[in-house]
Amino acid sequence: MTEAYIYDAVRTPRGKGRKDGSLHEMTSVRLSSNVLNALKNRNGLDGHAVEDVIWGNVTQVGEQGGCLARTAVLASDLDESIPGLAINRFCASGMEAVNLAANQVKGGAGMAYIAGGVEMMSRVAMGSDGAAIAVDPSIAMDTYFVPQGISADIIATEYGFTREAADALAVESQNRAKAAWDDGRFAKSIIPVLDQNGLTVLDHDEYMRPGTTTEMLGNLKASFKDMGEVMPGFDKVALMKYPHLERINHIHHAGNSSGIVDGSAGVLIGNKEFGEKYGLTPRARIRATAKIGTDPTIMLTGPVPVTEKILADNGMSISDIDLFEVNEAFASVVMRFMQAFDVDPSVVNVNGGSIAMGHPLGATGAIIIGTLLDELERTGKGVGLATLCIASGMGAATIIERV
Repeated sequence: MTEAYIYDAVRTPRGKGRKDGSLHEMTSVRLSSNVLNALKNRNGLDGHAVEDVIWGNVTQVGEQGGCLARTAVLASDLDESIPGLAINRFCASGMEAVNLAANQVKGGAGMAYIAGGVEMMSRVAMGSDGAAIAVDPSIAMDTYFVPQGISADIIATEYGFTREAADALAVESQNRAKAAWDDGRFAKSIIPVLDQNGLTVLDHDEYMRPGTTTEMLGNLKASFKDMGEVMPGFDKVALMKYPHLERINHIHHAGNSSGIVDGSAGVLIGNKEFGEKYGLTPRARIRATAKIGTDPTIMLTGPVPVTEKILADNGMSISDIDLFEVNEAFASVVMRFMQAFDVDPSVVNVNGGSIAMGHPLGATGAIIIGTLLDELERTGKGVGLATLCIASGMGAATIIERV
């Protein structure tokens, strides 16, 4: 089978996902086309160099609807002959775009692809697409639906994670993110967002809260306690599904959960011949990809079984992985991953994660693959695994090997 290589990976900075965020005036299409143009220009590509653009975004309504991927191509400097495919695997959409592109290359369906994703959470509200699993009673009742924050607290309850431990992980994410920015570790991949006059709109992740302490976080109210215990009482739904739990321990809040932000990221993937044609040196090969379905109520445990699956399918063990990127959707997600595999925290999310820098839903999967690649190169290590939990109970993973 043909090898699929990563030739480049870029991302925008992440802006606060509110009306006073720096990227709020940007549309999803414009932010995406900026990423496409950066990959084209940085690598000296012809406008027709890639077979397709595969782009993830989660809330596919309004300006993020109507096959955003194709619209982004038309708004970019790529030729109109390049099609676009918009996909949605919730929080893993950006990763699934990369994985799909890699497997297309491996199967011989074209020499190269651009894959990634976008989410403008300040402009298109999360949940505004009205997902049936949440709003259709006949489905919600059968699946014991609860919101993700409740799911995160179920994980904490089931596996014995305390609020103090979750807050400590959150503080460490902030500290690592600040250290990474101070050390210029993201410089290789960050593309500043410019306005139409060429002036810089944003050149850093603005959601970060350097100096956060566990004492500060200890003063925050648990975000999902009321919806769990009072109205509409999702704790009762959870306890119907998991009667062995006496109560749900609500440990998550804004400080130890992922931030709502705007952002976009893209990865240039191609075969050996593509690199030779454009004089490009591959940075890594995409060694393996995987996805899996999991319990839809606890919902966010997917990184564990999908990691077990990708390792087993490829004859690998956890000790074969040098670095891990586990999306920090909530603190308990990462804590469960490290507990399940007895992984040293020093090799997980080395440069911080979504708790510190934010989680632009459709882009995050591509972001963490790029971050993983940069860190493998910086440290001289060989193999990395990136994984995300996914709404409604799924998991996705990618293993890359530095070239």
